[in-house]
Amino acid sequence: MHCQGRSPPATSSPGGGRPPVEVADVFRAHGETFRQRHTLTPGQLQVMRAIETCRTDVLGGHVDVCAECGFARPAYNSCRNRHCPKCQFLKQAEWVEQRMVRIVPTRYFHVVFTLPAALRPLCLRHSKRLYDLLFEAVSRTLLALGQDARRLGAQLGFTAVLHTWTRTLEYHPHLHCIVTGGGLSTDGDRWVRAGRGRYLFPVKVMGALFRGKFLDGLRRLRERGEVDAGDDAAFHRLLDDLYRQSWVVYAKRPFGGPAHVYQYVGRYTHRIAISNQRLITFDGGGVRFHTKNGETATLPPEEFIRRFLLHVLPRAFTKVRHFGLLAPCHVHSRLEQARALLAPDQPAPEALQRTWVERLLALTGVDLAICPQCGCRSFVARPLDLWRSGQRAPATPLLEDTS
Repeated sequence: MHCQGRSPPATSSPGGGRPPVEVADVFRAHGETFRQRHTLTPGQLQVMRAIETCRTDVLGGHVDVCAECGFARPAYNSCRNRHCPKCQFLKQAEWVEQRMVRIVPTRYFHVVFTLPAALRPLCLRHSKRLYDLLFEAVSRTLLALGQDARRLGAQLGFTAVLHTWTRTLEYHPHLHCIVTGGGLSTDGDRWVRAGRGRYLFPVKVMGALFRGKFLDGLRRLRERGEVDAGDDAAFHRLLDDLYRQSWVVYAKRPFGGPAHVYQYVGRYTHRIAISNQRLITFDGGGVRFHTKNGETATLPPEEFIRRFLLHVLPRAFTKVRHFGLLAPCHVHSRLEQARALLAPDQPAPEALQRTWVERLLALTGVDLAICPQCGCRSFVARPLDLWRSGQRAPATPLLEDTS
């Protein structure tokens, strides 16, 4: 029987099947050549190593053996790296369950803030500082517009998720923000509804304010010597060019209701540059994968790896952050006030207390505690080396890993 304390499998898809091509296949075939030809950061090297060894005997594991019929199932450990395509499925589901406890029963808006192309080379050189500045500029923009009495005059709540890629793996840093359709008044006595139409705030207003706050922060970073943006003349030309541009802020249609919000945003929180499910073929012609609207793209293997590694985040960088009413400091105060005003007769939702086995069962219908051969709940764990010296039984694809 699986114990509750064991780590979950790195399942790569809700259906449980393994795709015919994986990112790991490309890395294993061309990773060593790529490392010899390119200078990589320690973080990029670590990601490559993790993906290449994930769910292989290199990382060790154990064997689940049925005490009734003798069925054996090797379970190799996963790397748990957040950039690995195999290690996000159950983490995403767990995150959604945790966030549902803090949901505010109101409508929500989805707003995307994108940095101009001229800033991308600077972001690649100073990723941590510039990503932090992106979060700061976006959060200050939304909170300031919310507090503005001419707009709303209340405190919003929102979750922001950093993405750095396009569907073809090009570098494209932007923030997805899920914003409450209203806010709590300063005195905490009423909920102020936002967006009389189908928008939160005018996108041109958000874009102009976002631009000003980001460029002001960039100027301060350079003055402190934290960002190398060239000499004074080059930096001022860059600023002048960026101030003349209209910065892109895209407001998607509002959500139908709070029940769908975190199920939807959960798809963004643990998404990586490309999933295994998007890969089609990997052969002498390159790596072919789905992009969007039924289209595909093909890249040479080394170019595929190069683009993938563009999106490796700085060590310990937090890519999902919560602001306003959803900030950790307000969870047990203003957030509860807002929920009480919006749904006074509804009790606060409680966090689900589920093991990873129960969570996987709910998501896929597969019960790892049941032997697929005899149907008994009688699995016991055995060391891999002892199992290798005896008779092996074939493993089913989904159930190989219990990292």
